[in-house]
Amino acid sequence: MDIKLIKNAYSFSKEKSLHHRYICNDHIVSLLNNLPSNFRVDVIGESVNGEDIFSVTVGKGDKSLLLWSQMHGNESTTTKALFDVFNFLASNNSYAKAILNNCTLKIIPILNPDGARAYTRVNANEVDLNRDAQNLTQPESLVLKTCFEDFKPDYCYNLHGQRTIFSAGKSNNSAIVSFLSPAQDEARSLSKNRKIAMEVISVMNNALQQVIPNKVGIYDDAFNINCVGDTFQHKGVPTILFEAGHFPNDYAREETRALIFNSLLTSFNYIANNNVEGEGYESYFDIPANEKLFFDIIIRNADVNGEILDIAIQYEERLKENSIIFVPKIQKISKLENFYAHREINANNSKVLGAKNGALKVESENDFVLINNQKTSLYL
Repeated sequence: MDIKLIKNAYSFSKEKSLHHRYICNDHIVSLLNNLPSNFRVDVIGESVNGEDIFSVTVGKGDKSLLLWSQMHGNESTTTKALFDVFNFLASNNSYAKAILNNCTLKIIPILNPDGARAYTRVNANEVDLNRDAQNLTQPESLVLKTCFEDFKPDYCYNLHGQRTIFSAGKSNNSAIVSFLSPAQDEARSLSKNRKIAMEVISVMNNALQQVIPNKVGIYDDAFNINCVGDTFQHKGVPTILFEAGHFPNDYAREETRALIFNSLLTSFNYIANNNVEGEGYESYFDIPANEKLFFDIIIRNADVNGEILDIAIQYEERLKENSIIFVPKIQKISKLENFYAHREINANNSKVLGAKNGALKVESENDFVLINNQKTSLYL
């Protein structure tokens, strides 16, 4: 599929009832109930608090793909993209038909429904499910393990969202989408299954470079057997980590959502129509590693107690009345010439103060700052 076809597909496939950042079971149950009859919807388990964990199975092909989203409850962008994919696969598009004829997809839209409802990374027991792959202490972890063992996938897709702090390499380019073929051992061996995942990532990266050049990154591949992706890769199944990142001025992650849709369809189409053996993996290593070089806001050249410094501000995401608000908090006050920001404010050596002319402090919340006695809002 070329990029124009995918862009056109997204225009008619986008699930308009899902938007912004807060997505929980309440938002998806009616959509699941209204999927066409060739989509099998199952309740495959329950969360700590008794919420249903759903799976959607579609397709009749020999190549099996297992996908799960919102393992971290506050990472919802990929969930939105999955429902866009459902709409595409339900269409009469010839590419959709080819994917379903050659592949069988099993998709868990929200693995951590309690975390999704509370908008937390962890589950209701405050356990990070992506560190529970070995101990398997949580019901959600056991649901995924059982699904993996019963379905016996040829590919695994671990769908996540990443913070706004990441750059694509040592650059001022935000890592809008990041991938990883996780390590399967301490030596980070290049096994066949890992190369297969790298080959698929390379294909997705080639497609993304046409729309977001130099804004794709590779996530840290340090081995941790407690992580689900590392565990499944260790078991010999090609596993791909997706990280939906920050597109400029897109804190709702709607632009990123479209790019995840792009990547999913690109990979499905490639797997459906090719015998992927891991031979085209080398270009994976051309993708730059993620670096933590961004803040949401940097106030440059600020007079802080007579010293010219930079002030870094990061938004803290909070759930309020079924919506996500972004609260500005000061992270650093220092020289930050080696860092970038999604929004920069030049104080031009003026004094920068908080409310009531108070001094700014690290970790303090500030709706606005006073620059030369003029109020500057820090809200989105």
